[in-house]
Amino acid sequence: MKTKVIPSSGNVFADLGLPNPEKCLEKADIVIQIVKIIKQRKLTQAEAAKLLGIDQPQVSALMRGKFYRFSLERLLKFMDALGKRIRYTFEDKEAPVRPRHSSHGRYAAAC
Repeated sequence: MKTKVIPSSGNVFADLGLPNPEKCLEKADIVIQIVKIIKQRKLTQAEAAKLLGIDQPQVSALMRGKFYRFSLERLLKFMDALGKRIRYTFEDKEAPVRPRHSSHGRYAAAC
């Protein structure tokens, strides 16, 4: 039996039919960066929690891609706490979407 392959739109959240897929993708991109920074700095979850001002189970949730509890604003504050600056770019909606890939392949059920 052959498996039917459907090309991605570039946004897994849209492909899954989730509400607000652009917001979900934006949050996922930020969480991926947060996780990379934590791993690069070799922080324990407890150390990361203290730095971010949250508890260790919340860091664990972030590390496992469960970011639906966190607002976009809060994720941006985490990046600030990690010493990172966010720069925004804007493009036309008609511009081709480049596929994005997760470093760990897990996504929140709702964003």
